[in-house]
Amino acid sequence: MQVSWARLGDAHERLLPLLDPVERGRYDATGRPADQARFLVGCALSRLLLGELLDLPPADVPLRRVCPRCGGPHGKVRLDLPPGAPVPYDFSVTHSGGVIGVAVCRGGQVGLDVEEAGSVVGVALDNAARAALSDRELAALHALPVAERPSAFLRVWTRKEAVLKALGVGLGVSPRGLEVTAPDLPPAVLSWPEPSTARPPGLAMADLVVDGVHPAAVAVTGAEAVRVEWSDGSGLLAGYGR
Repeated sequence: MQVSWARLGDAHERLLPLLDPVERGRYDATGRPADQARFLVGCALSRLLLGELLDLPPADVPLRRVCPRCGGPHGKVRLDLPPGAPVPYDFSVTHSGGVIGVAVCRGGQVGLDVEEAGSVVGVALDNAARAALSDRELAALHALPVAERPSAFLRVWTRKEAVLKALGVGLGVSPRGLEVTAPDLPPAVLSWPEPSTARPPGLAMADLVVDGVHPAAVAVTGAEAVRVEWSDGSGLLAGYGR
């Protein structure tokens, strides 16, 4: 599996032709420049990585977003292939603050999540923990020293988000029902939401750290272990269009 990381400042105008008409409309309709940059970097980096693997010009890589609940043009982004065609690669896009990442996997469904260090503290941490953690996970979090709770929560949260992204359900499934191991233990799923029709026959996870501080996690279905190859997304983006 390849995981590539980029930064908010990697966005530049030469990447705009990599957006398809729907994406360009979404980009133009986005009000905040930082949100525009995150969206542009995620789309461009996805097409650059997949273009290399598929031997296609990046602008020709067909992508689609279809919400499994409402059918709208949002949700997990996938390769847009004819019905019944084999899917050579799955990929997942994530961003938090100034960090944007893309994971590309062959032979399984992948989910990637990153959370900016220090992004939840105080009351925000308490509210997020009550919404995302099971009763047992919440009790374990509260048993930790106060200073350790933000990083512990983000480690657990990135694992959950990676799994839900890999399954393609996102937050359509309550994260409270998906229980994972404690932050100081190897990542694994302990219990699934019920009823869980999306439970895969196999799933592997890996914890990641970006820039030495930002917790991240990746999950892959149909796998017993995860081997991650890191690549320089910032360099790939900087070189495009020169």
